[in-house]
Amino acid sequence: MIRPAMKVWQEVTETLLKITQNTNESERDETIATIEKCLDVREKMQSQITAPFTSEEEVLGKELLTLESSIQEKLTSFTKQIQSDIFETKSKKSNMKSYVTPYSNVMRDGTFYDTKQ
Repeated sequence: MIRPAMKVWQEVTETLLKITQNTNESERDETIATIEKCLDVREKMQSQITAPFTSEEEVLGKELLTLESSIQEKLTSFTKQIQSDIFETKSKKSNMKSYVTPYSNVMRDGTFYDTKQ
């Protein structure tokens, strides 16, 4: 007999796997919110999954470990994609500033100071 906590863990894990497939920028906020909810549910279920395990639970656990590694890869790539988008946005913002005010960063070393008063 498999514990309900392990079944919930499996369902949430499969949900996470489906969610991380969606990488649309327009739905990114919703995707992040759903990922956070799923991770919270998994965190709550983790305390309920303790040894000893039955043979059925061990088989399910091995399947979950393979799913876990693929989820880690997907979440890592999702995070890297978000970071690259943030970097692009920052660089576009700084480039736009340099076009708007092109002489704002000019060093003024050759300024003449009149010593006579």
